[in-house]
Amino acid sequence: MVGATIADLHNQRREVVEGGRTVYTEPDRIIIRDPGGQAYVRGNDLYRFRYGARDIRTDTVGGETRTVVVRPDGSEVITVVGADGSLLRRIRRDPRGREIVIIDNSYRDPRAVGGFYVDVPPPVVNIPYDRYIVDAEEASPDVIYQTMRAPPVQRIDRRYSLDEIRYSPNVRMQMPSIDVNTINFETGSWTIPPDQAARLQVIADGINQAIQANPQEVFLIEGHTDAVGNEVDNLSLSDRRAQSAAELLTQQFNVPAENLTSQGYGEQYLKEQTQGPSLINRRVTVRRITPLLNGGQANAAPPPPRQ
Repeated sequence: MVGATIADLHNQRREVVEGGRTVYTEPDRIIIRDPGGQAYVRGNDLYRFRYGARDIRTDTVGGETRTVVVRPDGSEVITVVGADGSLLRRIRRDPRGREIVIIDNSYRDPRAVGGFYVDVPPPVVNIPYDRYIVDAEEASPDVIYQTMRAPPVQRIDRRYSLDEIRYSPNVRMQMPSIDVNTINFETGSWTIPPDQAARLQVIADGINQAIQANPQEVFLIEGHTDAVGNEVDNLSLSDRRAQSAAELLTQQFNVPAENLTSQGYGEQYLKEQTQGPSLINRRVTVRRITPLLNGGQANAAPPPPRQ
């Protein structure tokens, strides 16, 4: 869909009401509005693993669907999803058969309360603001890399599932982030202009260095919009912006796809408080989430591969 805009999707979107929830289905993602009015988008990121694959195999056993993407070097990325399409596990297997679990989204901490939203207070931030929310346009490559390896701003007291991280802002905010304001999206578009793609080089270098140090690192690519347009459009649009950035990081800069995940947040987190068009608000953000997934143990040496 090169050059596509959100308006092009309107005739492909279907709306149904199920048990008080309104579900909007698009060809490659769904948007759900709960009875309380809270809305979120859920996509399928398997699309990103098909690029350059030598072979792709899928089988379903006991309600779980397992997709194995075989790469040219013989390594494999294994993605396991549940009956509802939600990610359960993502594993990388090297050519010798050794496995590293990148994401275990089936884990539920004993202290977790039902659902994916975690009600925790905002984190206490004691580092300079410009090192907590890093401006990619102003930051040096060294600061970018340091942010890709930075610890949480406060102690992490338990492991969180990927869904808890995606849908709980105060959980995510325990990790510093980088606003990739070097990429400018047109209104209604998720396309990254070719002349701007090279601006992701420094971000990709920082991510790749962090992954070389710890192959289990996971980075969340967050998509955002301005307040123009309706909520459903903006959630879909922001999710596609995050997807575009994640795809580009892999296809142009060789960032391993399995170490990235993406999520759109629509107009929920405006950087510039305006209801009008805003280039600042049409952005993507990169955040290391490994310590959240691992309960604060991410800076320890990675466990030995499974034989």
